[in-house]
Amino acid sequence: MLETELRVHPLREWAEDLASRRSAVVPWPDPAEAGVDARVLVVFEAPGPMTNASNVRPGSGFVSVDNDDLTAENCWRARVESGLEDGVLCWNMVPWYLGTAARKPTASEITDGAAELLSLMWLLPRLDTVVLCGRYAQTGWNKHLQSSLRRPAVRVIETWHPSPLAMNQPGKRAEFVEALRTAAATRDA
Repeated sequence: MLETELRVHPLREWAEDLASRRSAVVPWPDPAEAGVDARVLVVFEAPGPMTNASNVRPGSGFVSVDNDDLTAENCWRARVESGLEDGVLCWNMVPWYLGTAARKPTASEITDGAAELLSLMWLLPRLDTVVLCGRYAQTGWNKHLQSSLRRPAVRVIETWHPSPLAMNQPGKRAEFVEALRTAAATRDA
């Protein structure tokens, strides 16, 4: 197996198992990311339309900053600007595809997603920083993961979701970049 495949294979198996158990579309992790070697986990709310390869306008099938949408582009640009390019895995509080971007996760989906995110985190032995992007990721973490996490010293950074709606508001893009810069500095420490 190639090194890249070794890094992402356990996460791909995890995603396939989750998709089977939920009878849902669960995108795979980006093979260009750190996979199980991730030290920084960037958590969004739920997979967007460009993660679903079965859509009318087919997506990549991956949770990736290389997807063809403005949220992915905002995240990619902020990661480059902040220096957070290596050692990262992007994922979602609710890891299965919900439908259009306008469809927001329910409280029940956040609860279920948080349990799944916790199981994913156990596959990341080097993880030291979690970046929570937006209210849904922050709510899921604070209500369901913060007290149940049994890992030593995972640093948590809260920031804005990189959607165009948020990033076009004064100051939010700079705050998002600064949060990623802090994660990069933590990773490098």
